Amino acid sequence: MRAVLDTNVLVRHLTADPPEQGRRATAFLTRAEELLLPDLVVAELVYVLESRYELEHPRVAELVRAVIAFPAIVVLDQTLLLRALELYERERLDFTTSYLAASAERSGVGAVASFYRSLESLASVRRIEPA
Repeated sequence: MRAVLDTNVLVRHLTADPPEQGRRATAFLTRAEELLLPDLVVAELVYVLESRYELEHPRVAELVRAVIAFPAIVVLDQTLLLRALELYERERLDFTTSYLAASAERSGVGAVASFYRSLESLASVRRIEPA
């Protein structure tokens, strides 16, 4: 079976909340042939794990890496996604900011236009503040 994967399947798998849907989600992930995991779903997964389940950055990053490692999971740019997770975990930036920084690195642009000063902690990209 091939499909685009929704966040709620991953949340149920990782949290077993509720237990019956958790079991079904895990079984589905195990037997699926190919599941496309959009980056937007990863961002939502991070948000839900942080806000609803109050998990810390290292644990969230660990869980997302475990999801990406599922044999059936396909992401468009695994290198970009793993770099975003690295920045998220190491620099304690929010995931969206980490993803933007990783995108700036990967694309060669090297800069992010943002009002968020947290980007200044990164040596690999520069922040451009709109004037």
